[in-house]
Amino acid sequence: MTSNENKRKRITRFQGIGEQQLLSLTLRDYLQPNLDIVIIGINPGLTAAYHGHHYAGPGNHFWKCLYLSGLIPEPFTAFDDYKLLQYGIGFTNVVSRTTRGSSDLKTAEIREGCEIVRQKLLYHRPKIAVFNGKGIYEVYARCKCQVLGKQPQPIDGTDTLIYVMPSSSARCAQLPRLTDKLPFFMALKKLRDFVNGFSPSINLEEITFQSICKAKSEEATVKCEVKVEPPDDGC
Repeated sequence: MTSNENKRKRITRFQGIGEQQLLSLTLRDYLQPNLDIVIIGINPGLTAAYHGHHYAGPGNHFWKCLYLSGLIPEPFTAFDDYKLLQYGIGFTNVVSRTTRGSSDLKTAEIREGCEIVRQKLLYHRPKIAVFNGKGIYEVYARCKCQVLGKQPQPIDGTDTLIYVMPSSSARCAQLPRLTDKLPFFMALKKLRDFVNGFSPSINLEEITFQSICKAKSEEATVKCEVKVEPPDDGC
């Protein structure tokens, strides 16, 4: 397929709105103090920008996993993202700029965005900061993520726990299916319930995933990193 054919396909997909117009759009944060969970993505893709809602791509497993795990009491879609504040869940991104894919982002703006996210977390003090993508967290923390799920240390200067899960995008080559990602959402619910006092105790093995990191080769893992995701990953 030629570049012109690709462009025509995108214009049709977005009801005649050109790519340059989409790239000028951003998504608003949904944040407030003392949330249970803040979901941190890398940046808006074209689909999310077009709809104006988080994780709006048809192939993204985020909303189904959120419901099936019990984190929300009824099935929602991206168009309901603002409603999640009433369930203690908020949204933000490392970079506000829309791109076709995260590989279009510059290292400097990702670094700057990480510091902005850090300040947002310091201000709003959520109970759990969830990085939707291992690569996103590694850029934020400036170190390799050895274990998925709950991380050993909280956000610096806060009691906010850090939770890392694979990207909810279906394009994540390491864990492409909804059933691959659902256990991470289920473990997040266990952690949330424990933090809120709904569960008297919790086993660390229930909320960490060491085998995923160790069993997969570096070649497979890197496909889910921020700088090498394919264009328009449906975020």
